[in-house]
Amino acid sequence: MTKNLIVDVQPTWLERFKARPWWVDMVFLSAMWGSSFMFTKVVAKDIGPMAAAFGRVLIAFSVLLPILTWRGQLPVLRQHWRRVLILGITNSGVPFAAYCIAMLTVPSSTGAIVNAATPLFGAVIAWVWLKEHLTMNQVIGLAIGFIGVSFLALQNASDAPIGEQQTYLIGMLVCIAAPIFYGISASYTRLYFSGVPPIVSATGSQLGATLFLAPFAWAYWPDHGLQPGTLGALLVLGIFCTGLAYILFFRVIALVGATKALSVTFAVPVFAAFYGVTFLSEAITLTMALCAVVILLGISLSTGVLKVFRR
Repeated sequence: MTKNLIVDVQPTWLERFKARPWWVDMVFLSAMWGSSFMFTKVVAKDIGPMAAAFGRVLIAFSVLLPILTWRGQLPVLRQHWRRVLILGITNSGVPFAAYCIAMLTVPSSTGAIVNAATPLFGAVIAWVWLKEHLTMNQVIGLAIGFIGVSFLALQNASDAPIGEQQTYLIGMLVCIAAPIFYGISASYTRLYFSGVPPIVSATGSQLGATLFLAPFAWAYWPDHGLQPGTLGALLVLGIFCTGLAYILFFRVIALVGATKALSVTFAVPVFAAFYGVTFLSEAITLTMALCAVVILLGISLSTGVLKVFRR
């Protein structure tokens, strides 16, 4: 007689990792992107903004390329190489350089708050470029968000030391250039990258950003070598905050869609403020906190999370 054997097969750690809830990735993603502003400030102040931005995208490309190759997507990258390189300039090259320049004078938490306004600029650019219709909720949200960003810029300049207000204001304006280019990239992606695997867009954009930033990094390369702390910060910035963060972000989009994935912008300023206060001794003023609330309120209305007017 054959006995029935019951075998209790436990899932491996890899299977448990792949089956984790999407919100776990969102928490890790918020923590990584929130820390990117702190690491950007550390690296940019030591080796300069152009070298810092170049090192970030070069490391990220080195992380993503083997994954792209392993998935057999190199032919797709070659097929779309022209548009992917353009995407790299608008989605990584210019924004990363802008943040590196801004972090020389702007607090890291302020940079994260400005970055959270990306959906606002994206909505305006899509309205102008793609002729997308704006609802009344979106119009109100955009107006509120832009008011918050404007007050944040003025507050950052007014808190600057005497004689440096203009420098701080320029840094803030450069910082705002990053979400503007993110908004351009969003519309460009919707026009030309429908059906293109996200790993192709991510890897190709980092390649395009690397080629774009290389001449500037060469021209402004520092005279001194990398300090161990700077090198460590740059590796974390490129590997975790850029390369692996892209993978997590695309996984969340695949699981729950782009709308929920964009909600990561709500938590990034919180993590960035925590890192800035804890490790960089930055101060969070009441005006900064109020501006952040106003901007997040505008984002909530413009993205449909909150609705004042209903059809």
